[in-house]
Amino acid sequence: MGKMIRAVVVPRALQAVMVAWTVGTLTFVLTRALPGDMAYRIAAGRYGYDNVDAAAAAAVRQELGLDQPPLLAYASWLWDLLTLNLGRDMVSNEPVWSEVTHQVGHSLVLALVAIAFAVLLGPALGVAAGLRRRGALDHASLALSTALRSVPPFILGIGLILVVAVELRWLPAAGHGGFAHAVLPGLALALGLAAVSSRVTRNAVVAVARSPFFAFARTKGLGEALAFRRHGVRNVAVPVVSYFGVQLIYLIEGVVVVESLFAWPGIGHALVHAIVARNVPMIQGTALVMGLMFVALNAVVDGICWGLDPRRRAS
Repeated sequence: MGKMIRAVVVPRALQAVMVAWTVGTLTFVLTRALPGDMAYRIAAGRYGYDNVDAAAAAAVRQELGLDQPPLLAYASWLWDLLTLNLGRDMVSNEPVWSEVTHQVGHSLVLALVAIAFAVLLGPALGVAAGLRRRGALDHASLALSTALRSVPPFILGIGLILVVAVELRWLPAAGHGGFAHAVLPGLALALGLAAVSSRVTRNAVVAVARSPFFAFARTKGLGEALAFRRHGVRNVAVPVVSYFGVQLIYLIEGVVVVESLFAWPGIGHALVHAIVARNVPMIQGTALVMGLMFVALNAVVDGICWGLDPRRRAS
């Protein structure tokens, strides 16, 4: 346990500090580098463009400290990050933490649904193709994987909406509610993941089948299936877990188009609206949470791989 803390937890904690500082600095610089009057845009998002005047913009400028010298404003910005004081949403006046956690929850649900579908579809096909290398199933899975991976998720989403929701009327086309609303956007994301994960799994299975320890297990008299269960599954699981861990992070942070297509209230979609409205506290809070979530999920994946691979524990 102590080795894992030194090898996984401590480096990731230091990385989290660096990510928080980097995200805070970049957010400060980029939000102030955007063209136009930031205070006016924020006031317009809060009160509406027809109700904005110079007084409203001046009040917002004073509230956010936009009239301060750059170094003083930057120091105040970093202090808010250190104290986790993200302020309030400039449009809804709700605490940023509650807004961000609400949005992260929706994105996490969608990402987990996509990962679950991808796990059910991809690795099983990859194992079967890897154990029958250069067979008909291997060639067919390669063609299917290439085809699915070349199609963007939003195109898959439109196809699923037209076929499953409009023609067959099996599932709702968009919105947020029960599990049924998450199936189509989850599948739109999962098909591409399953396509790649099947090839990752297939290549890992081929590497295991060619390894000396697997040949020795067969020499001892174990059948192929039993030898693979005893000596191959853990070796195959490490690259597959690493792949899905990275993809889970990208799904949470990068599904803006799919969330918009299916009217799913996620964090990526919210960040785009915050940038357009110059909603500075929401931009800061969303970017910070997304960066720290990247570190946290990487730490979880590292811990799982640490448990699966004894070579990491030995080193």
